[in-house]
Amino acid sequence: MLKREDKHKILILGANGFLGSAAYKELCPYFKTYGTYNTPNKSFEKNHHFYHYNIEEDDVYEILSIVKPTIIISALRGDFSKQTIVHEHLAEYVFSKKIKLIFLSSANVFDAYSKYPSYEQDKTYSNSVYGHFKIKIENILLRLPKKQVAILRLPMVFGNQSPRILEILQHIKEKTPIEVFPNLIMNVTTDTKVTQQIHYIINRNKYGIFHLGSNDLVHHDDFIKEITKILGSHKALFKQVYTTNDDRYLAVLPKYNLLPKNLQLLSQDILTELKI
Repeated sequence: MLKREDKHKILILGANGFLGSAAYKELCPYFKTYGTYNTPNKSFEKNHHFYHYNIEEDDVYEILSIVKPTIIISALRGDFSKQTIVHEHLAEYVFSKKIKLIFLSSANVFDAYSKYPSYEQDKTYSNSVYGHFKIKIENILLRLPKKQVAILRLPMVFGNQSPRILEILQHIKEKTPIEVFPNLIMNVTTDTKVTQQIHYIINRNKYGIFHLGSNDLVHHDDFIKEITKILGSHKALFKQVYTTNDDRYLAVLPKYNLLPKNLQLLSQDILTELKI
């Protein structure tokens, strides 16, 4: 029988999204876990651990006052300016209640650096709207006391039900080309590994900045082509997109905040998981 660790009450904002729902499934057997959802869903409506929350209209304080979490995991999606306001409110709440916030960030906080991979203590710098937005949230949270925040920077996330895999399957089915970036060097991860890592960070009360990508680097086009083979298609069509003539890195490698060996991964592990 699974042991429930009642010392924490966890609220996952965005628990109906790909990573939010994976985190809920991982943590729910061990902790009192609650989640928010935006898209109407009968099963969520019947589950008393789920709350409807629309960042455009609803006040996050209402849910916080009902759940009274000791840990908040932010896996929100939606309008960037609204998300920024929500995270300002979350930061105030976390600070006043002396609780912890785990924020799912992105490798895109480094997308202006193209010459090399990025490590935890590197200065963030982005050319994209998405990267700028993630940096803004990170900066709000980094003003909080160190032990109250964990920022998890993620590269491309794959998994059997991931939006990326579903999109590839759709292209294969419709015989339309899959975009690949031959000059893009990246690292990768899966939803199962990320949620195990989150579980460890909660259990061990870890804090700070974590780079949760594979320890090795892959070319985007090679990796996607490997995936299509595993998915059973040797006739997939590809459209090569060159954003630059030189190799371009978008990789978040761990160097300082290393997790145990069993929670680290290589790109090959992802391909193996997709085969199952």
